[in-house]
This record gives sequence, structure tokens and C-alpha cells, in this order.
Amino acid sequence: MLANFLIGLREGLEASLVVSILATFLVKSGHRDRLKLLWAGVGAAIGVAALGWALLQFITALTAKSFTTQETIGGLMSIVAVGFVTWMIFWMRKASRTIAKELRERMGAALEVGSRAVVVLAFLAVFREGIETAFIVYASAATASTATPFIGVLLGLAVAVGLGFGIYKGAVKINLGTFFNYTGAILILVAAGIFAYGFHDLQEAGILPGLDNLAFDISHVIPPDSWYGVVLKGIFNFSPAPTVIEAIAWLAYLVPVLVLYLRPVKSSTPPAVRAKAAEAA
Repeated sequence: MLANFLIGLREGLEASLVVSILATFLVKSGHRDRLKLLWAGVGAAIGVAALGWALLQFITALTAKSFTTQETIGGLMSIVAVGFVTWMIFWMRKASRTIAKELRERMGAALEVGSRAVVVLAFLAVFREGIETAFIVYASAATASTATPFIGVLLGLAVAVGLGFGIYKGAVKINLGTFFNYTGAILILVAAGIFAYGFHDLQEAGILPGLDNLAFDISHVIPPDSWYGVVLKGIFNFSPAPTVIEAIAWLAYLVPVLVLYLRPVKSSTPPAVRAKAAEAA
């Protein structure tokens, strides 16, 4: 539940911030009447993301009779989902400083084009977050036998919507840079587990060898059925007895991605401009 809550919270807050920025711009620029177009685009994006989720579930149901096909699709989907979440983490890390300005400029241009452009802009702004959430949660909850992961993501989305509304109204003040930095690092750990388990699925499908070749076995230290073993499995897809390929995949993803993520972000603003801005402040 916790891993999916975090996914829902982060993705939902990104979408909520985008909608909040666009809605604030419309109100302050005297286009309150266009808010209905904004909500039409947001609703359409949520609907398409829900259809994407339903399609994934439908494909899973069709392949349930074939263990090999099911594990193959599950493994490939896990790897694709990790690609989505990694791109999302680095995109937000880079774009968080300028996203408000860019969204206002795009909405200004959309207002000049017409009503359809406003709907399309709102749709595209929210659709990316929605479809990413569908893929990531699908991969994260692939091994779940209960509805707990889905409850987690719904709770995360609910909290995100509440925070987004509070930010829009000015009632909530949070350091978004710090929030996205910390949640990004945690999501990289979550993604590493999903990535490794994707390769485990491909081994179970017989596409990759070495299913019985374990890298190590610490089941006696962290029993899979212990409360802490269940927590580590649920949040990070941790396995106390991973195969060699699983362990290599985990390290091959986690180490370079975390090193790149922890590097300081280079500012695109020239030093002279930053100095003038500091003097003005």
C-alpha cells in the first residue's frame, strides 16, 4: 500500500499542480468562463487513463490461462513502467523551476487559438500523469492478491487532490522542491525493485536463463513471511533470495540512476542574470 500511496501522491500532486497553475492563470487573466473547458480536458484525460488501466487488466485476464505469456507480459510491462517512472522523476527534477512559466505561456497561446486548444492543452497536461500512474501501479501491483495496492494509490491521489486544491486556494504552503527531491529518491528505490522483478518474470517465462541460480539467500535473516519481509517486499519488491540476473538488474538500474539523480542540477540562468536578480531581491 505504501509504495502505491507514494506513487499516487507524487503523480497526483504533479497533475494537481498543473491544473492549479492553469486554473489560476485563467482566473487572473479574466477568463474564468474558460474553466469549464479546462475541466473538460482534465476529465477526458482521466477517462482515457482509466481506459488504459482497464485495457491492461483485460490483457492480463486474456493471458491468465497461459503462465508463460502472462509472465512475459508482466516482465515487459514492469520494465516499460520503470522507463516511465524514471523519465517522470528526471523531467520533474529539471522542469520544476520553469514549469509554471511554460504552462502560463502555453495557456495564453491556447486562448488565442480557441476553445478546443484549451481543452487539448488541459488534456495533454494531465494525460501524461494519468497514463504513467496506470502503467506504474500495474507493474507495482502485479504480484498482489488483494486490493491493498489499489487502495494505496487511491488514497495517494485523494491526498494529492486535497493538497492541490489547498495550494490553489493559498491555504497550503509546502516546499515542492524538497518534496519532489525526497519522493524522487524513494521512487528510484521502488523502481529498482520493479525493474529487477521484471527480469525475474522473464526468467519464469523461460525467456531468460538462471531461475535457480541465486545470487544469495538471506531468508533466514529476513523471512519472506515476517512483517518486515512483507513490508520490504510490498514497498521495494525486495527478495531475500534473488537470482543472479535479478541482482545484476537491480544494481545496474539503481547505481547509475541514483548517482545521476543526486548530481546538482545546473542552472540554465546565466551568472550575470542571477547576480542581478539577487541584487534586486
